[in-house]
Formats: sequence, C-alpha cells, structure tokens
Amino acid sequence: METYRIESWPSAPATMAPELQKEFAAHAGDGRVGNKLLSETDRVRVWAIGLKPGQRLGFHTHVLDYFWTAVTGGHGRSHFGDGEVSDTVYKPGDIKQLTFKEGEFMVHDLENIGDTELLFTTVEFLDSPNAPLELRSHTTSAAEV
Repeated sequence: METYRIESWPSAPATMAPELQKEFAAHAGDGRVGNKLLSETDRVRVWAIGLKPGQRLGFHTHVLDYFWTAVTGGHGRSHFGDGEVSDTVYKPGDIKQLTFKEGEFMVHDLENIGDTELLFTTVEFLDSPNAPLELRSHTTSAAEV
C-alpha cells in the first residue's frame, strides 16, 4: 500500500502563549505520541503515556489512525494546532478512536491538570493512509512510564 508523506506543518496559532508557540514550531511533525514506545511491529506502534499531576506530554503530531484508552482516570488539558484548548475528564476504560485521511493530521499536547496520575495506552496503525513520522525526542519534561 502506497502511503502519503506529509512534509509541511502549520505555524502555531497566534492565540497560543509564546512559550507554547516556540515548542509547537519545534515539534510539529514529531511522531513521538507517547512517553515510551512499548512495542513496534510492521502493523502497529504501542505507546504508554504517564503523566503525574502538573506534568505534560509536549506537542506531537498524529498522522496515523489510532486509538487510546485511559488506564486511570483524571483531568487533562490539550492545546491543539487549530487554537482550540480542551479540558477533559477521563475515566478508567475510556476509549477514543481517530482516523486520518491522506494529508490529514492533528498536532496537540497533553497536560495533567488533575491531582492523580494519568495513564494511557495508545495504539497506532502503521497501515494508515499517511506514512509514519520520524520519532524525535521531546524537550519538555514528561513522566517516564
């Protein structure tokens, strides 16, 4: 299957705080969507995300179809590439599936704004319409799982 390679990324929204704009510019196009890559095969990448209260996973880019499941409950905040800021209450067992057509993507971060540790498992499907992105290192502090 031929996959589409995305090579151009938007600028950070003007409404975003300057320090977040700088990080957004540095990490748009970064395929590291979790703290730790647990497994990778020719079909999937399995990620763990663990954030203690106050910690955040820096900006990263989703181009592959994927799903996440919340292992623990808690309260998170994400800043998105379109300028949206979303606060979400997660319950253990919550699942969300996302798909991306050729050329589509999503850039966002995730901050734990609650008082309990947030744990997620994310599974990306490598046979998506878009080619997988390079996995770069985040410069922001994030919890190791």
